[in-house]
Amino acid sequence: MGMKAILHKWRTRVPRIALLLVASILLLLLWARWGPMDPLFDTPRSTVLLDRHGELLGATVAADGQWRMPPPDSLPARFVRSLLEFEDRRFHRHHGVHLPSLYRAWRQNRRAGRIVSGGSTITMQVARMAGGTGERTHARKLREILLALRLEMRCDKDSILALYTAHAPFGGNVVGLEAAAWRWFGRDPWRLSWAESATLAVLPNAPARIHPGRGRDALKAKRDRLLDRLLHVGAIDSMEHSLAVEEPLPDAPWPLPQRAPHLLATLQRTGYAGHRVHSTLDGKLQDQVTAVGARHASVLAANEVHNAAVLIMEVASGEVLAYLGNLPSAGPAHAAAVDIIRAPRSTGSLLKPFLYAAMLDAGERMPDQLVADVPTRFEGFAPRNFEQRFEGAVPASTALARSLNVPAVRALQEHGVDRALRTLRAMGLHHVDRDAGHYGLALMVGGAESSLWELTGAYASLARTALRDRSDGIGAVHPPQVVQGHVPAKERPRVISAAAAFHTLQALQLGERPDAQAGWRHFGGADVIAWKTGTSHGHRDAWAIGITSGHAVGVWTGNASGEGRPGLTGTLAAAPMLFELFGLLPGGASIDPPHDELMPMAVCRASGHRAGVDCDPVDTLAVIGTALRTATCPYHRRILVNAEGTKRVGPGPDARSVSWFVLPPAMARYRTGAIQGIDALPPWAEDAAAFDADAVMEAINPLPGSRIHVPLLLENTPGAVVLEAAHRDPQARVHWDLDGHWLGTTLGDHHLAADLPEGPHRLTLTDQQGRSIAIPFHVERAAPHRP
Repeated sequence: MGMKAILHKWRTRVPRIALLLVASILLLLLWARWGPMDPLFDTPRSTVLLDRHGELLGATVAADGQWRMPPPDSLPARFVRSLLEFEDRRFHRHHGVHLPSLYRAWRQNRRAGRIVSGGSTITMQVARMAGGTGERTHARKLREILLALRLEMRCDKDSILALYTAHAPFGGNVVGLEAAAWRWFGRDPWRLSWAESATLAVLPNAPARIHPGRGRDALKAKRDRLLDRLLHVGAIDSMEHSLAVEEPLPDAPWPLPQRAPHLLATLQRTGYAGHRVHSTLDGKLQDQVTAVGARHASVLAANEVHNAAVLIMEVASGEVLAYLGNLPSAGPAHAAAVDIIRAPRSTGSLLKPFLYAAMLDAGERMPDQLVADVPTRFEGFAPRNFEQRFEGAVPASTALARSLNVPAVRALQEHGVDRALRTLRAMGLHHVDRDAGHYGLALMVGGAESSLWELTGAYASLARTALRDRSDGIGAVHPPQVVQGHVPAKERPRVISAAAAFHTLQALQLGERPDAQAGWRHFGGADVIAWKTGTSHGHRDAWAIGITSGHAVGVWTGNASGEGRPGLTGTLAAAPMLFELFGLLPGGASIDPPHDELMPMAVCRASGHRAGVDCDPVDTLAVIGTALRTATCPYHRRILVNAEGTKRVGPGPDARSVSWFVLPPAMARYRTGAIQGIDALPPWAEDAAAFDADAVMEAINPLPGSRIHVPLLLENTPGAVVLEAAHRDPQARVHWDLDGHWLGTTLGDHHLAADLPEGPHRLTLTDQQGRSIAIPFHVERAAPHRP
């Protein structure tokens, strides 16, 4: 082929080759900029917990055993300046690769016969970290260069610096700037001095050979050279330089803070593993609560009670301010690692306020009406008060404040277990998840389980309901919030009216505080706290929850193992801590009455019921509107007395009618406290016949129409049933008759044990004046066990 032919051939091919080359370069650039790119780092990260102000509360090691925290939103200026002066002074001027540095490194390595310099920019070092560990070869260096160029095309300089500081090795199992600052200096990187920042800037250069634990002289020499450079470029002045070079290097690694370890562990298990969690906690308050728990731990331990938990919430927002999941002093032997705030435990009496409020809303109660506190049996269930005595008649608000069990069980029987369960679940008590048949009437006296998390949240919702805008109540009920920006998925409008919530809080303020708080009402400015205690069966759980307009505080004490201890009660073991915790909080404003849901109502001063025509005296009070559905006072009645008013008489010309407050016989029999306006009925005149047997005598067990379950004794034989009645005359003699057969006679104290056969029966009681009452009932006997 001649020369002309060759030249012609190349003249026709060169444009095509040039075009192909340009196209290839364009495609390469397009791929580098927009082509698919695997994530640079897929290594696991530590879970980091911050308080509401960004202070570190705690962190965990990553799944691979490294301290590697998620990248922060910004970088400290001192460290960035130190890093750039040490590693890459032209960082902001190159595009990922600095050729003169690569050439210089190549010459140094060639001269030394080994790799002594890499010539890598910070971007190339990020590429090397992304590639993992491996032999340093020319092919590997080429891949780092290509990846560095792609990074520069895709990311801004701040993002590349963030990648470097998050993944650079800082000695041992410490990766990333933030972990290094905490492990080597015990504080976050934004609070490091120039000397500390310079130390961390030089550390990734050779972390395996030089770190604060060894190679200290070489490390200090590198740090000081960097400080000299910072002085030379004017980043620090001579005073700062002289002070910095005198700072010692760190010694052993610092432990990271563990100020809320149970919350950290719980969040890690519930979807926040490997994240930086900005919590709602207040770090200062969290530390104070931990200190309070430590002080009470020794008192509890003296009674072999080893665990406690505290939750403090802001009422208005529902945000959690302090979270003490357990006592650190409990140690492994007593399950110190268990987060008891989330653990379901027997509620004791903590559910009673919600029943009280629900009955107010339903028009089944006046806030202060008298309720019966007398011996009561419901098909084999006989509730007892904690103090093992009965009050006879007590205002409903006082019964709630004193946590009397018998009035609560009687109220639940009237209201209905199913209805009560709907209210509790709507208030956020999701652990109360069994049906009414499972709980029965024991629901209000510890028959259900819930957690401190749910219960404190429900009490906060009760206060929020009383406080918030009365127009709609949207969002009044929602669970506690512990992660900033997290909106609860199950937010509800109010379940209880503002008026019912207000009356309930008023009742809960009546409770007598622990001895250390005696006389609190005499101190000006003392917080008015609505609070409730709870004690589970067998003294396994002691609770105290208090609410003000500003905060809700929940306390649980007990043993994680479920072991009960004598004296482990809400009043003795939890309430003292509750009131000490309220002392850490700012005082709350008083809760104003929801006037739009209250109305003036004539109320009998003696009974607390709506006043009837015979009631005297009568007060006009602001009461929840639904109280109009309640019955008027059933205790004031007209009786006939003689002219002097000293004897009861029958109809006649000298008889005069007066209004008298008369309790039913059973309530009168057990009444222990004075009730304004109650006087004993005048005796009957000698020539007057006694009337109205129902007004002087009342059956307590059995109740009319009730069913009595007779249990089996250990000998496989049915037990006896104790029949009980009350008579207004303490000296009355009562004759007992069952189905026409005489059972016996009682005097004064009317109890009689009887062996009752199965089936329907009729019990007749007759006093010495011939007055009688009849009680129909039914007996069910347990079948004997077969051997």
